[in-house]
Amino acid sequence: MMHNWFECKVRYEKLMENGVTRKANEPYLVDALSFTEAEARIIEEMQPYISGEFTVSDIKRARYSEIFTSPLESDDKWYKCKLNFITLDDKSGKEKKSSTQILVQAGDLKKAIDNLEEGMKGTLADYEIASVAETAIVDIFPFEADKTNASTLETKE
Repeated sequence: MMHNWFECKVRYEKLMENGVTRKANEPYLVDALSFTEAEARIIEEMQPYISGEFTVSDIKRARYSEIFTSPLESDDKWYKCKLNFITLDDKSGKEKKSSTQILVQAGDLKKAIDNLEEGMKGTLADYEIASVAETAIVDIFPFEADKTNASTLETKE
């Protein structure tokens, strides 16, 4: 299934553990067909979690070819991984690199690399990991035809 990811920033008053409220502007990833649908989906997804008003402060396309989720609760961060695929040009015989971005859920940098390599196991193409960086993304909302199973960690690919 081809996903069309949008990074949506949501601005709201967040109640901290110490009882103080502060303004938060957090990014979430939503699978949608258009900017309009992305805005509608993020509002729908966030309403149960935010008491009070919130606004969608920004929406931009996010180009991820794959997203590797983790069932572990300790894997609570999202890492943007840039991979370079190495192919040989048939005519010139030279190596050609094409890059792609993959989002990986993990608890730390080392686990992100482990989860990335686990997710890439079936890949026959040669690749190198160019970079792995922690993102500020809080959660992802893949498109689900069946809305009864709304947990993002139980998404079937």
